[in-house]
Amino acid sequence: MVFPLGDDNSDRRTTPFVNYGIIIVNVLVFVFLQNMGENNDFTYAYAAVPQEIITGKDIVTDDHLMIEPLSGEKVEVPGLRPTPIPVWLTLLTSIFMHGGIAHIAGNMWFLWIFGDNIEDDLGHLRYLAFYLVCGILASLAHVLASVGGPNALIPTLGASGAISGVLGGYMVLHSQRRVTVILFRFLTEVPAYVAVGIWFLFQLISGLGALGEGTQSGGVAYAAHVGGFVAGLVLIKPFMFGHLR
Repeated sequence: MVFPLGDDNSDRRTTPFVNYGIIIVNVLVFVFLQNMGENNDFTYAYAAVPQEIITGKDIVTDDHLMIEPLSGEKVEVPGLRPTPIPVWLTLLTSIFMHGGIAHIAGNMWFLWIFGDNIEDDLGHLRYLAFYLVCGILASLAHVLASVGGPNALIPTLGASGAISGVLGGYMVLHSQRRVTVILFRFLTEVPAYVAVGIWFLFQLISGLGALGEGTQSGGVAYAAHVGGFVAGLVLIKPFMFGHLR
């Protein structure tokens, strides 16, 4: 696997206020509204549920026990809570929520490294719009991949899809930029197309495997990652139209 540590920002011209703001909002939501992931009432009300998006109807379910496949232990799974907003808006709210500390830490780290360059390319407001559109399209990709399957009632949340869109845009605009990474336990510098390409290949293979099994594969919505990345690849140039870098 590949884990990025930083990239070359020597040509960045602007301060990425929007990127900083997105990171701050994600942290605030996780700490204060999700109570570090312990507030199930909030999380299971505002996460995106594929079946709700498809039908347009709010679904409420009871808490239930599930057998953990690896350990065989019984774990209590919270049921879906009433959603006090139109269910389609959860496509937006869900991209500012996370399932745990490791989840938000990994996402914000990737956003910190790669988001500033895309904001510099697009400008502040266009970057915000690009980020949100990629996030929503990523969530829709997950919804479509879950229709009629066992994941239809499993809520999805996280900034991964939106950040995947940022990585897709980065691949188009900065494929040769040097990225410092840990690659198979070695610290090295590689072009962005290697760092991001290996990441995307892993998402694609894992997503195809999960699709074949009919599962989310350990709770990771790989369809959202792939969908967000493709959205970023396709949309980055149209979003740059008319913008002078």
